[in-house]
Amino acid sequence: MAQKVGIVAVAQSKYSGARTDVSQKELAHETVSEVLEAGGLTLDSKTPPIDQSVIVCDEFWEAQTLSEVKYGDVTGAHMRDGTRCTQDGATAVHYATNAILSGHLEVILIMAICKESRIRSRNIITNYGYDPFICKPLGMDDTISAALQARIYMDKYGITREDCAKVVVKNRANAAANPYAQLRQPVSEKEVLGSAMLASPISALDMYPVSDGACALIMANEEWTRRLTDKPVWVTGVGVCRDTYNLGTRDLSGCAALEAAAQAAYAMAGIKKPAEALDVVELSGHYSYQELLYSEGLGLCPRGEGHKLLKSGKTEKNGTLPINPSGGVLAGVPVLVAGASRVIEAALQLRGEAGQRQVKHAKTAVAHGMFGPCGQLQCVITLSAD
Repeated sequence: MAQKVGIVAVAQSKYSGARTDVSQKELAHETVSEVLEAGGLTLDSKTPPIDQSVIVCDEFWEAQTLSEVKYGDVTGAHMRDGTRCTQDGATAVHYATNAILSGHLEVILIMAICKESRIRSRNIITNYGYDPFICKPLGMDDTISAALQARIYMDKYGITREDCAKVVVKNRANAAANPYAQLRQPVSEKEVLGSAMLASPISALDMYPVSDGACALIMANEEWTRRLTDKPVWVTGVGVCRDTYNLGTRDLSGCAALEAAAQAAYAMAGIKKPAEALDVVELSGHYSYQELLYSEGLGLCPRGEGHKLLKSGKTEKNGTLPINPSGGVLAGVPVLVAGASRVIEAALQLRGEAGQRQVKHAKTAVAHGMFGPCGQLQCVITLSAD
């Protein structure tokens, strides 16, 4: 990109199965206060002013209409332009990047939040994402559709449940070094395979847990980024693509939308061989098989070879292409927040601030977010250190 968009500061809560100690508004305040302090800003800053507040939340998960209103004073949206993103948090980063590149805005605050524990069943919420005439009355939800995709993908390429279980084992081992992760206890392949079956071939440990949490970022143009931080992380490329709504018209053994989004981001960043150019990958896999499928969609290996990439050891934290050194979404990150937290984890890696989960010599990274049935919406963000 001719112009530069930077990440000035990041913050995230510790992800938990139930944050009963705080309200939604208090949880949002935790991360916004932290990111403002890290960026040396206040909500009423004059130099620079925060031009816009972007709130990532959703009516269904909040169980109320106009769900962003209660976060207005927490994020400063009552004092300035505010907008809401009701999809994965990575798309808010995509939006902010383009808004800053347009020249109309210079500094943007993003806050993403979700308390899944408030909902009796996540399946009830995701069921509303399906057509009201056929799939919704049948009880379709994201877990059932993921199971359909997993079965099609696994059968086509000869992938086993053991291959998928290895994804969980790797990510949970990584999460042990992440103080923000909800599930920090390592698990064995046997434990994953023996966990309760939800929708074959997906068992309980193949799926991310119910989670509460929030995160926040401050993004700015090049001038303000350089003035506000001595450890800038630059957004070098962005891409977003949405697949067709009807699952029956999609090839569920692949991820065409992710391929298109990744190609757009890589082209903007000048990346031709992502498997060689990237030092860190933070990928949103809500189910174990998705890490294998999405590593293919991100161009890290040929189609159908995600399980081979995993078995090679390259995707381990100390491998040549670490995927989810943070533990990823499988360690517990709520919907809506997941993609934004992937951007934050990638930024921490590039700043050398990832603690025990730090990847050595990390200079380039990709962060990925997805939303909707079988990853209908895909978003890719490429990042680099200064």
